[in-house]
Amino acid sequence: MITAIVLIHAETARIPEVAEAVADLDGVSEVYSVAGDADLIAMVRVQRHEDLNSVIAGRLNKVEGIVDTSTHIAFRAYSRHDLDAAFNIGLE
Repeated sequence: MITAIVLIHAETARIPEVAEAVADLDGVSEVYSVAGDADLIAMVRVQRHEDLNSVIAGRLNKVEGIVDTSTHIAFRAYSRHDLDAAFNIGLE
């Protein structure tokens, strides 16, 4: 499982609509409305690196109301939660 954290800057008046549209995209597991440098943070989880292009460049960046994004690809997860098990159910 490959995880990317996408920081999203959106048009202020459209943040809720942008969040919902991004959350509906295949490959996006969560979207958080946040305080700080970004308006939203999306967690993208895919099986292959090639899939990141499809999800982020192909669909996420084309959501109306998104002004800018910054993508961070995770190398390793340090967590007490078994995220891989939660996201691999039924996937081969």
